[in-house]
Amino acid sequence: MPSKSFLTALGLLLMLSCGEADRSEAASLPYYREATFTPHWFTADSDSLADFHQISPFRLVDQLGDTVTEAMLADKIYVANFFFTACPGICPKMTNNMTVLQDAFREVPDVKLLSHSVTPNYDSVAVLRNYAESNGVDAGTWHLLTGDRDQIYRLGRQDYFAEEDLGLEREQDDFLHTENFVLVDRDRHIRGIYNGLSLASVDQLTRDIRTLLAER
Repeated sequence: MPSKSFLTALGLLLMLSCGEADRSEAASLPYYREATFTPHWFTADSDSLADFHQISPFRLVDQLGDTVTEAMLADKIYVANFFFTACPGICPKMTNNMTVLQDAFREVPDVKLLSHSVTPNYDSVAVLRNYAESNGVDAGTWHLLTGDRDQIYRLGRQDYFAEEDLGLEREQDDFLHTENFVLVDRDRHIRGIYNGLSLASVDQLTRDIRTLLAER
């Protein structure tokens, strides 16, 4: 008769094997629905995705004065971040690393970049256009966005969970400043968050974008 320890070990092995089997059937990147960024794994046809967190509809304006909405990004993969043109600190580094993504996917129409200004009252279309020209921003791939401040801050905090100050209460007037890049899939689901100041993290983001592209 097998020993109790043998049966316990066998049970654990079977549990792990089943877990790996289930995981292998799920999407190659997790889904996220809250600021804790706890990963959730689903198959592409999972019923759980029907009411899973998505980026809300939005309407903003880019550096060319063109309106950008979630409908324009239908069936696109995109990376979102938050910046302001007068930022002397982290923003130049984030812009450089967004340029890395732009160069990697400039010829891939299914990939877009969205940089939201957190000082939209200052960052007018003209200011964003000058910033784009100074930083080699290709409007076909990368949209620098301005518009209603409340909408931008709501998107940043409630939709993208771009700030990771868990447990810290934020008022609407509190300044939004974060180095995070957020990866969003074709169905407006969040699939990853990355340190936009780290080239290693941006390299991982590049690989994850390619993973999403390969899913179709």
